[in-house]
Amino acid sequence: MEGNSRKGKRITDETLRQFRDSLAAQEKAPATIEKYGRELERLRQFLDGGGLTKEQLLEYRNFLEKSCSARTVNNKLAAINAYLKCCGLAECGVRLLKVQRKAFLEESRELTEAEYRRLLMAAREKKNKRLYYLMLTVCSTGIRISELQFITVEAVQAGRAEICMKGKNRTVVLPEELRKKLREYAKMERVQSGVLFRTKSGRPLDRSNIWSDMKKLSEAAGVDPRKVFPHSLRHLFARSYYAIEKDLAHLADILGHSSIETTRIYVAESIRAYERIIQKMRLII
Repeated sequence: MEGNSRKGKRITDETLRQFRDSLAAQEKAPATIEKYGRELERLRQFLDGGGLTKEQLLEYRNFLEKSCSARTVNNKLAAINAYLKCCGLAECGVRLLKVQRKAFLEESRELTEAEYRRLLMAAREKKNKRLYYLMLTVCSTGIRISELQFITVEAVQAGRAEICMKGKNRTVVLPEELRKKLREYAKMERVQSGVLFRTKSGRPLDRSNIWSDMKKLSEAAGVDPRKVFPHSLRHLFARSYYAIEKDLAHLADILGHSSIETTRIYVAESIRAYERIIQKMRLII
């Protein structure tokens, strides 16, 4: 690495290229590689030509704390620590901030079942068939948008999709009712094999295509656009499943979470629901 001195080693174009290559070799998603690259560029601007030292990184962490949430700071630090490890500078890494898990979800950001149904109806009225069937698929299986590529005609026929990403494999069951809907869609779109949800050119849809379509739909459905994004459908699936089957470990497996703590975030109760429970306890007299 260039810029080796007592003041620390500098971030250079070459070390950033090596870092991106290392992430790619680890089969990180392109979006993750791009995100990590942006974080290192921001750090390089902060250092203003200076080298990487423990002291400078602690100062940078303090700088981030003044303008970012703890979770955002930790996401940025994770990228930086990964870079340091790649460059043999792990000793310069800084600890992540301690974040207490939220006991309650932010109702202003969580899509309700009624709002989801309004989105479906709006998609039908707008004759946006692709978005209608796509939302049905994500919300009834809990898959990630990046996993839509595994929803194929063959998977619909088999009743299950085999998800293989980042070295992890899991089976996602496609309910019979959903399969019936997806067979309808495949017939309408004349898709006989391969990926079901695709662009006009035949390529699998990406997150930006779907995010844009959903935001446009929010106005027609009368739903707060802050709640309308692809991942909110996955959250709704998780909360709906957990409301019926209180098995957090099984839900984590279904969602493909490595940590059950991530799943806990998905199924946090709203403050309103908490207040209803307190009322039922009848301890305030």
